[in-house]
Amino acid sequence: VQLQASGGGLVQTGGSLRLSCAASGNIFSGNLMGWYRQAPGKQHELVAVSPDVGITRYADSVKGRFTISRDNAKNTVSLQMNSLKLEDTAVYFCLLNTRYGDTYWGQGTLVTVSS
Repeated sequence: VQLQASGGGLVQTGGSLRLSCAASGNIFSGNLMGWYRQAPGKQHELVAVSPDVGITRYADSVKGRFTISRDNAKNTVSLQMNSLKLEDTAVYFCLLNTRYGDTYWGQGTLVTVSS
């Protein structure tokens, strides 16, 4: 399984960005896709995850601002980020977690929010 993320960049506070991630390979149902991020000097943290069937989960810090969506037929997951804040600056990683417990990561895409 390979994940290819795109869509990062530089944006001013209050702006929007959309991240996308496409998974390829042998992908079976019962998986979970989503996004984590790592800010400078901080630990990896969950941003949003979405199972192919079920309820999505968001970090409290992004609720109401970020929206995760996925296309199960295309094995893609997107993250619409609105009202961006300085503290959203981070490298964002997409992931796919299979029903067998394997986790695959994308290469990371940098989001920089400036004032």
